[in-house]
Amino acid sequence: DYEGKVAEGPGENIFIVSDGHLFTPPLGNILPGITRDSVMTIAEDLGIQVEEKPLTLEDIYDADEAFFTGTAAEIAPIKSLDDHALKNSLGPVTDKIRRTFFNIVNGKEDKYKSWLAFVQ
Repeated sequence: DYEGKVAEGPGENIFIVSDGHLFTPPLGNILPGITRDSVMTIAEDLGIQVEEKPLTLEDIYDADEAFFTGTAAEIAPIKSLDDHALKNSLGPVTDKIRRTFFNIVNGKEDKYKSWLAFVQ
């Protein structure tokens, strides 16, 4: 962004995991994504602390995990950034959130049925 922070990917919101906590840039310089909001809700429901804060490239390089979210990307783990391999291409926190998300969109999580519009 204009302050030199990481804002988002090309059409996706970005999240990182450090020490079991989830971080994502705050609204303001990013688009408020529906999938981003869903992931934040899922993480909190799973007991994963979520914090919105400006992210630097170093935050991502040092992160335990990183992933993009978006309508097309859904939840896509990030393997590398600027030819810098990240610690985990699919870490346990990302995997847990991702599995829950796919269960929700496939109608397997009763708690989130209100998020869905069923077509007959």
